[in-house]
Amino acid sequence: MIWNQSKECLSPEHMREYQSKMLYKMVDYVYHNVPFYRNKLQEMDLTPNDIHSIDDIVKLPFTIKQDMRDNYPFGLQAAPSSEIIRIHASSGTTGNPTIVGYTRKDVGIWSECMSRCLTAYGVNRNDIFSVAYGYGLFTGGLGVHYGVENLGAAVLPASTGGTEKHVRLIRDLGVTGIACTPSYALHLAETMENMGIRKDQLKLRIGAFGAEPWTDAMRDEIEERLGLNAFNLYGLSEIMGPCVSYECECQQGSHINWDHYFPEIVDPVTLEPVPYGQPGELVFTTLTKEGMPLLRYRTRDLCTLYNEPCSCGRTSPRMGRLLGRSDDMLIIRGINVFPSQVESVILTMPECAPHYQLIVDRVNNIDTLTVQVEVRQDYFAQGFDTFEPIFNLEKQLTNRLKSVLSIRAKVEVKQPGTLPRSEGKNKFVIDKRILK
Repeated sequence: MIWNQSKECLSPEHMREYQSKMLYKMVDYVYHNVPFYRNKLQEMDLTPNDIHSIDDIVKLPFTIKQDMRDNYPFGLQAAPSSEIIRIHASSGTTGNPTIVGYTRKDVGIWSECMSRCLTAYGVNRNDIFSVAYGYGLFTGGLGVHYGVENLGAAVLPASTGGTEKHVRLIRDLGVTGIACTPSYALHLAETMENMGIRKDQLKLRIGAFGAEPWTDAMRDEIEERLGLNAFNLYGLSEIMGPCVSYECECQQGSHINWDHYFPEIVDPVTLEPVPYGQPGELVFTTLTKEGMPLLRYRTRDLCTLYNEPCSCGRTSPRMGRLLGRSDDMLIIRGINVFPSQVESVILTMPECAPHYQLIVDRVNNIDTLTVQVEVRQDYFAQGFDTFEPIFNLEKQLTNRLKSVLSIRAKVEVKQPGTLPRSEGKNKFVIDKRILK
């Protein structure tokens, strides 16, 4: 099913015409309403009249998160305060938070785009959909909530916390869909199993998971343990929130709502454009946002864009899986390491549970990487509480990681349930180097 046939299936030629018109309007809008952008454009000897087509987007300046912090709280706001009806803020722990304001039109577009995502997953008016993203300043909870209501399905605003109660409600109310982080989905499955509730006692059939990078192996794990079809949901607060891109039933990348959020891929070092099919840093320009629009916002997310036709009928380019983040990438002894690489190895080993933590340190001026991972409960009960099988598993995982990462990591196998759990975004990496 497709929610908005006229926009999601618009021909690329007609979409280019639309995007070109909207880009000129957006540049003109921020030029006259946001001093930050007016100064940037004037420094580059640019005016809105220099924007003739969507191809001219490469002339425009980039925006980074620090720009939002430097202009805290409302320096990048384009709409009058009287038209702002919603304010969200990032969950960052350092520096000023990034503040994002929304007009009524913005919230309507957000709901529209989220309804497109949910429809692509197969959600309909007969579904009961549990939203287990955090409600509040984080955009996840309310972003999905409004989309579910706009589509006409029933919302269970579960938020985070109270996982046992949540599991009972999923069973007792016949909840058919859930939106949360993939790590929380696994926590939910673990809690359900500990409560003695089987997946065949649930009516779950659709899961919308995002806010963390996750692998296909993790998708398989979630689908097997919760008995649903798991779909990727991508978004970021600075651009709008959840709804920027979404998987369809083909699951060959995530379709971008490119009539509202224009994507580019650039080299994260040179900032030069990268063609379709090549990995780089994802950049978005908001084409319709009124409250706090952004030009060429560097997301720091690393991925690949594809523009081959999709058999679902949607014409938008698709994002591949996130490879990591250019600012979260770990450089260990000169080697680039992404947590997703470690996770992909862990999830190929049947003895390992999908709960892990990476600890980076510096000993005698040499970087070290320790990978802590839990053994599964059923394997632990079969003798993994003795030295030899744990030693053998640590050795096996060490060798597999070495072949993937090109560096040697120390592996520590932990008992089930000993690593931290999170009901929000999981913290997979502890980098002690920055504390010294």
